[in-house]
Amino acid sequence: METTASTPHRSDTAGQAIVLAAVCLAGLMMPLSFTGPAVATPAIARDLGGSPIALAWVVNAFVLAFGSFVLAAGTLADQYGRKRIFRLGVLGFTLLSAVTAFAPSLLVLDLLRGAQGIAAAMAMAGGAASLAQEFDGPARTRAFSLLGTTFGVGLAFGPLWSGLLIEHFGWRAIFLSGTGIGLLVLLAGVPRMRETRDPGARGIDAWGTAAFTAALCLLIFGIVTGPQYGWSSPAVLALLGGSVALLAAFVAVERRQVRPMLDLSLFRYRRFVGVQLLPLATAVCFVVLLILLPIGFIGVEGYSEIQAGLMMIPLSLPMAIVPFLAGMLARRYPAGALSAAGLVVAAAGLAWLAAIPLGQQSTAIVWPMLLIGVGTGLPWGLMDDLSVSVVPKERAGMATGIFSTMRLAGEAVALAAAAALLLALTQSGLAHVLHEPGTVAAIPALANDMAAGALGHAATQLGGEGRALLVAVYAESFSALLRVLAAVTLAGALAAWLLLRPGRAGVADRGPAATGSST
Repeated sequence: METTASTPHRSDTAGQAIVLAAVCLAGLMMPLSFTGPAVATPAIARDLGGSPIALAWVVNAFVLAFGSFVLAAGTLADQYGRKRIFRLGVLGFTLLSAVTAFAPSLLVLDLLRGAQGIAAAMAMAGGAASLAQEFDGPARTRAFSLLGTTFGVGLAFGPLWSGLLIEHFGWRAIFLSGTGIGLLVLLAGVPRMRETRDPGARGIDAWGTAAFTAALCLLIFGIVTGPQYGWSSPAVLALLGGSVALLAAFVAVERRQVRPMLDLSLFRYRRFVGVQLLPLATAVCFVVLLILLPIGFIGVEGYSEIQAGLMMIPLSLPMAIVPFLAGMLARRYPAGALSAAGLVVAAAGLAWLAAIPLGQQSTAIVWPMLLIGVGTGLPWGLMDDLSVSVVPKERAGMATGIFSTMRLAGEAVALAAAAALLLALTQSGLAHVLHEPGTVAAIPALANDMAAGALGHAATQLGGEGRALLVAVYAESFSALLRVLAAVTLAGALAAWLLLRPGRAGVADRGPAATGSST
């Protein structure tokens, strides 16, 4: 049986609406804190300086910390209470947003962004687990679809909102806006939530958490530094090898736990595996573009921050509508088929976008970006509910933690891999067009500047027609990257189709939840 704290059990519609509103409002903070720094990267570089790698960690630190800690946050929510962890997470995120706005250096900013990621993990793990307790069946699907839609609203208007703030108040105002939203959640939403917990929870798995976090950190560092030092360099090989060893240690630790943070037995069920692959696919076809496109728009095409925000709307606006529609369509069509179809549409949009070179300031990119957003919105609106439908209800925190870990860890790895591939493609492109000894030696530095959106600085090192040459190289490199992303997205669509199909008898393979769940 599910137990509650002293707050009496409440199943009335008004109480459920309060919980849903609080979690959705908290969910609005996450995409704003994710897309905002991407738009602000050139402005942060002008203000605080720093290398491209250090600037990349303004985004990566948040995603990495979120992805590393959300699994443990789900476990804490099950043991100590979903409302308590949600409240602590929102409070921490609110305070850290205010402090981050006054970061004096890039190093401090990166560290604070990591701390923000931990607080965000607590907020979302506790909030999503609370939704799983409040709603059942179709109502739960609608609730999680609305949460996905809220994320979509943040993604749709986050770049434009960030551009407006940067234009009028500077990049630091982005973080202060998160403080305002957090205060509203704490004052209006949290006091009306009820407390729930898993009576069988047995505490946080410290060794497992440490092993997983360290493995993910080493993997990201290895991917990010690969193009800088060479994939066969001892340092990069040590990072990647250490990541594999720590991941093996994590699996060994979890297999010895009576109540593991990550229940490895769940991976026997194909639908559970399919659910975990969906956020990886959406990271590849959508999240990567949220970060890399604004840098290209501002640093390569010369848009202002507001213009770049406007150019991002066709990509992200469908995420404010399609996830909710996906929840409605799921009443009539299998979620696996809808997810696979959406990923195919997104892959087609990526291939179309790859055929339109950057650097021409063409509005033709609006249509393929719109197609990518529509396609991604289908699995986006379904996968949160799917993540909790494959485990017993009392393990909702664990299920949310696993899914959120796959989502954020996948996004961190996808971002790092895409940035590393773009940097490698840019270096290769420069090597084909630059032949003078002086410029050949400068290729790594030129590629780093281009990857960070500092095309103007790179062009000054070539003089004359240098800018036009660099734009052409970047455009071809980015097109090649988009073709790779399209191929990976198609593979994700095939996996969703195969793994999320209903069982032979027409009943979904729901894993352990199929045998019943506690309430």
